[in-house]
Amino acid sequence: MLINIVWAVQIISALLLIVLILLHSPKGDGIAGMGGASHVFASQKSAEKGLNKLTGIVSGVFLVCTFLLGFGIIK
Repeated sequence: MLINIVWAVQIISALLLIVLILLHSPKGDGIAGMGGASHVFASQKSAEKGLNKLTGIVSGVFLVCTFLLGFGIIK
């Protein structure tokens, strides 16, 4: 029963993670990020900060579910 819930959470978080990553704006720094040109675009809008935080949370949930299922902790 519990393993089915963890599988469902992992699948939902994987799909949500795909969508969230695709919503990110491309940085486009490339090699210019190694030089001094990257500080020009260093500021983030509040919507992008929230998107980064949400992406981090969803990726954390995905990793926890992966470890629980992968190491057989949940049976």
